[in-house]
This record gives sequence, C-alpha cells and structure tokens, in this order.
Amino acid sequence: MSGAPILSLITFGPLVGALLIMLFARGEEKAKNARWVALWASGFVFLISLVAWAQFDPRAVGFQLTEKYDWFPEYNIAFQLGVDGLSFYFVLLSTFLTPICIIASWTSVNKRVSEYMAAFLALETFMIGMFCALDLIAFYVFFEGVLIPMFLIIGVWGGARRIYASFKFFLYTLLGSVLMLVAIVAMIGMIGGSGIEDAQKFSFSTSVQIWLWLAFFASFSVKMPMWPVHTWLPDAHVEAPTAGSVILAGVLLKMGGYGFLRFSLPMFPEASEFFTPLVYSLSIIAIVYTSLVALAQEDMKKLIAYSSVAHMGYVTLGIFTNTPQGVEGAVFQMLSHGIVSAALFLCVGVVYDRMHTREISRYGGLVHRMPRYALVMMVFTMASVGLPGTSGFVGEFLVLAGAFKDNTWVAALAATGLILGAAYMLMLYRRVIFGRLEHEDLKLINDLNWREVLVFAPMIILVLWMGIYPATFLDGIQIAASETLRSSAAAASSIGDVGALFAWLR
Repeated sequence: MSGAPILSLITFGPLVGALLIMLFARGEEKAKNARWVALWASGFVFLISLVAWAQFDPRAVGFQLTEKYDWFPEYNIAFQLGVDGLSFYFVLLSTFLTPICIIASWTSVNKRVSEYMAAFLALETFMIGMFCALDLIAFYVFFEGVLIPMFLIIGVWGGARRIYASFKFFLYTLLGSVLMLVAIVAMIGMIGGSGIEDAQKFSFSTSVQIWLWLAFFASFSVKMPMWPVHTWLPDAHVEAPTAGSVILAGVLLKMGGYGFLRFSLPMFPEASEFFTPLVYSLSIIAIVYTSLVALAQEDMKKLIAYSSVAHMGYVTLGIFTNTPQGVEGAVFQMLSHGIVSAALFLCVGVVYDRMHTREISRYGGLVHRMPRYALVMMVFTMASVGLPGTSGFVGEFLVLAGAFKDNTWVAALAATGLILGAAYMLMLYRRVIFGRLEHEDLKLINDLNWREVLVFAPMIILVLWMGIYPATFLDGIQIAASETLRSSAAAASSIGDVGALFAWLR
C-alpha cells in the first residue's frame, strides 16, 4: 500500500452513509434527514475523488493509489485496490453522478425515502469497488453486488410493471455471471492466486483462452448490453425511477465494456482475436437494428434506452479493433455516454414529474413555455448525435478511425448508425420541443427551477469540456490503452480453420 488509503475511503464512504441513514434516519418523518445525509455522504465522496484525481498521474504506467490487504493468505487471495487510465475516470463518473441522482430525487421520491437513499449509496460503493478492484474475487463481489440495490430501486420505486422489469434485469445479468464465476475459480486454480495483475501476466493456452473468453463474454455482453441479450434494458429503463435510469445508463452499462478491457483483451488475446468477427457482427447489428427500433418508439425513455444499445455497439466495436484509436475512442465514448444519456433521462424526468406521461405524442411546443429546458435538451441531443464540439463527437470519431484502420467495411457499416442516430434524436427533439402547444395542460407547465438548473449545469460544462479539450481525459486513457494493447500484442493472426465461422467480416 502506498500513501493514505484514499481508494478505500472513496469505495466505502458511501456505505458508511447508507448505514447512518438506516440507523438514524428511518421512518417517513425523517425523510428530510435521509436526503441530507445521502447528499452530504455522496458529496464528500465526490470531493475525495477529486483529491485522488489531483494525485493521479495520467502519464504513469501501471496501477496507482494501490492498496493491498491480506484476505485469505493461505490461498494467496488478498483484497487489492488500484486504478489506471482505464478505470479511474469511471470512478470519477460514479462519484459525479450519484449526488446528481440524490438531488434529482429530492422531491420526486416520497415513499420509503430512507431506504431509497441508502440503496443509492450502497450502489455507489459497489460501482466504485468494481472499478477499483485488482483482485478477481473482489471484482466479482462488487460486479454482482450492484444487482441487489438496483433490483430494489426498480422493484420498489419503479413504475406499474416494476416487478417484471426488476426480475428480468436480475435474472438476465445473474445468469451470465454464473459462468464468469466458474471461469474465475478455474483461473485462480491455474494461477495460484487471485490478483488481476498476475492473471494478466499468466500465459493461458489457446484452448483454455477460448473457454474463459466465452465465460466472461456471457456476463459482459449482458451488462453492456449487446444484441441480442439487450431486451432487459428497455423494460428496466421504462420502469425504473428517473435516478435509477441515470445510474443504469450512466455507469452500469459501462461495466461490461470495462470488463472487456480489463480481462478479455489482455488475459485472452488469442481468443479475442478469434472472436473479433463475432463481436463486429453483433456490434453492427446493435448499431443499425436498435437505431431502427428507436425510430419507431413512442415512449421517450424507450427511445433513449435503445439509443444506449446502439452507442454501446460503438464501444464493443472500438474495443475489438485492437487499435489505439479504437480502444481510446471506446473508453471516451463510454465516459461521454455516461454523461449524455444520464442527462437525457433527467430531461425526460423533468417533464414526467410535471405531466406524468412519457408519450412523445403528448408533448409539443415546449419551447414556448420552457425555453431553458429547450436549451438544455438541445445541448444533450447534439452531444448524442456526435456534433463536433461536444463529447459525443470525440468518442465516435476515434472508434470509427480505429475501425477504418482495421476493416473499412466494418467502419462503413458502423457509420450508418450516425445517420440513424441523428434521425431519431432530432425527431424526438422536434416533436417534443417545437411546434404548437396543442394540449391545454402544457400551457401551464413550468420551466426548469433552480434545483434542476443546478443538476444540469455541471453536466453541460462536462460535455463541452470533453468535446473542446478532450486531452484532459485522453492523456490518461492513452497510456492505459497502450499497455492493454501491448499485453495483447502476442495474439495470433488466426488459430485454425474454425476462425472461418465468423470470418465473413474479414
């Protein structure tokens, strides 16, 4: 362990806040105290993460701010934490979005407030712990731990079909993760320990890599989610409360992409090379098919949910190009999508709290009554379609550059998603914001209040900051991406005739 245990403080700080809420802020009459404890706890953790950012060296190679504690020494298993350019910015994203979710839920959640706030803080601990874990067992515990609070958030505070959506979310993600657990146990037996760094240095045989890659893919593909195991996402988003959708789209969808970068590429390079055509195929289908499905949606949340599947298609595409541009673009795209999609769900939540409907046809002409809202939604709509000067442009540009470097046909097919993305997002904006106020109840709708402006302002700043000066984040991502690619550089160009199974894209 080097220096103060700052990562432990960031990881377990929210859990302390959750325990305080459950011990001292229970009961409906103490809902106000629960809100303030959650806000102070999440705000404190965010400030500590900024201190960690000041200590983080984006030019350094390897893991930083590391901590190691003996866990099961007789089995060579230790609790290890550390961050690099692939993980640290996701820690910042998690600590940034959690207080925003607390503020966004300030007035919209009025039942069992203490339990709701405690669930969000527990969820933050699991999210941060997953990105910081340098131990296979700890990674799995945190990776699966997010299911419990999110299951409760959707199932207790969700919409009319919340029970169905929460169980579908839980069962889909748990099923794939069972195979990952089996793979982790097998890896620990082969390595003789549970350290992720040790696993990255260990040379697995080609046949073993194939099976391990598939086991991890079963879990990560559902978490992304990739087509065709994406069907839980629209239901979960529609039924989740607004803040639940924010965390689901902002952070939880990134766990699968992070897993590919941390495990699949560096640990199973030959298997990753072998299955690249499969990933390309699924990614392109996700980009094109879910974009077409988004065009047909009448529910605002469902449209944004399907757009998330399409954007995650760019992420998986970039990761498996095995090029610096593709990997850097994939990480940047995940960070950008974490802000932009979260903000779009918050935009939906603003009008839903006022009108109690998400049907696109029930809106129109909001610019006449809500000019501030129209401006805010325009910024995030433009970022979603990848307008230059916003964060969305940088990630998509780098991914397509990496894809073009590896395969021009893949890049060309993926580029069609940009046109479709612009179509469904601009259609949504036109139908909701422009036109005449045809519904009488919309003539009384109020514009953004100071609390909502406080939520959106830092997100707009981040979107523009990442779009205008992306080097702030790309510097750290570039070093870590180079190390990941160096670890997988020994991948064979092919591993037999079976590669022809998915070779049509080659």
